Amino acid sequence: MKKILVFGTLSIGILCNAGIASAQGNIHQQSTTYEWPSDPLVKEKLETWRDQKFGMIIHWGLYAVPGIIESWELCSESWINRDSTITYDDYKKWYWGLSKQFNPVNFNPEQWAQAAKDAGMRYLVFTTKHHDGFNMFDTKQTDFKITNGPFGSNPRANVARYVFEAFRKQNMMIGAYYSKPDWHSEYYWWPRYATADRNVNYDIRKNPWRWNQYKQFTYNQISELVHDYGKIDILWLDGGWVRPLETVTDEVRAWGAAIPESGQDIDMPRIASMARTAQPGILVVDRTVHGPYENYQTPEQSIPKDKLDHPWESCITLGGAWGYVAGDKFKSGTRVIHTLVEVVAKGGSLLLGVGPSPDGTFSQEQIDRLKAVGQWLQQNGAAIYSTRTADQYYDQASDTYFTTGKNKETYAIVRLTEGKAIPATVEWTGNIPAKGATMKLLSTGASVKWKKQGDKVIVYVPSAFIKKYSTYPALAFSYQQ
Repeated sequence: MKKILVFGTLSIGILCNAGIASAQGNIHQQSTTYEWPSDPLVKEKLETWRDQKFGMIIHWGLYAVPGIIESWELCSESWINRDSTITYDDYKKWYWGLSKQFNPVNFNPEQWAQAAKDAGMRYLVFTTKHHDGFNMFDTKQTDFKITNGPFGSNPRANVARYVFEAFRKQNMMIGAYYSKPDWHSEYYWWPRYATADRNVNYDIRKNPWRWNQYKQFTYNQISELVHDYGKIDILWLDGGWVRPLETVTDEVRAWGAAIPESGQDIDMPRIASMARTAQPGILVVDRTVHGPYENYQTPEQSIPKDKLDHPWESCITLGGAWGYVAGDKFKSGTRVIHTLVEVVAKGGSLLLGVGPSPDGTFSQEQIDRLKAVGQWLQQNGAAIYSTRTADQYYDQASDTYFTTGKNKETYAIVRLTEGKAIPATVEWTGNIPAKGATMKLLSTGASVKWKKQGDKVIVYVPSAFIKKYSTYPALAFSYQQ
């Protein structure tokens, strides 16, 4: 298997709003190497996934009830900002007690799926279980689940099933997010000991029976997901500190909590083999654990500095938090479009985080922001979907990104300043069209006038377009070189 070194550093201009996760102790960084899969079915699905470009990740669980950062206040690390007037044990009891309050009576996965479709999204990643251990599916391994609380009598209490079904009906690829650590399980956080940080709280070398129980628990839950919930395209595994000792690098050691000297090996070869027997070709995304079970990389709240020619995905929030937080500030449609353009031109996909409210719905503001992105993609999607990188992917002076289509056509995407009028001409350096080539403005399909001036291309924006749109997020052009 071919390994690729990744040298690009991460740009930090996309990071989430201050105050939501101020120390960024919960941010997963990007692996430093990539290993292409060898299974032909996995490679085929991977290429299909690379064509989709734009997806939605949904964090929804107990943390939505009070509207706080997902799971993280359960652990005691220096970056955690928790109410100092309550003891740690009382806080955990309060948090886990939210399972008796979580009653999303307006649960509406069809609304979510329609909003994703209207945004131009092509795949879903849904959080079946976050680190707090609360299951959003009807697992048989524990009673700590959505079907065992006040919502349990609802005919759609097994929410993961209905979320997956709603998004499948919109022809989207389906991903199941699953947290490898489980802070509610006595096999991970043993009540015998304190729970200081995110890691297992006992020495697994001295307690092999307990750790083996946890490995089997994890295996059984993932088996339920891949056997009982229809077609799953992506198994998206979070919690990269749960990993074999030999994969712990200096980069990993610099995370918010030291990895135990024993490592935390949950036997990914066994899990992946079982998952691919049940779902041939399923993509396994064991985040930051580079190797055969990280089929694509997942830089979080960031974009690589340079283009990468292997599969990757930036997971970035629409607001400042992954889940629901009252009064959250959402990115504008233009900002999301600009981010999507950059990510795709650098060879990646954008996974946008949208958190439903405690009652199970998206807000109108979230829906409106997503619709604005979709309106642009309806007109300009050819420059995004099913594309690959260009040799020259960016001209910084003009803020123009380039992609390449399946028929070797070049797409130039000129990002325009939000709120400013559309200029009469745009220009970029490099990626010169062939002599006499026809250039089209994707949003209208009309041919546009252009000229070559040295190593620059100058394009005349149709006056009718400027008259129709006072502002526009980005102008996309297609041509042959």
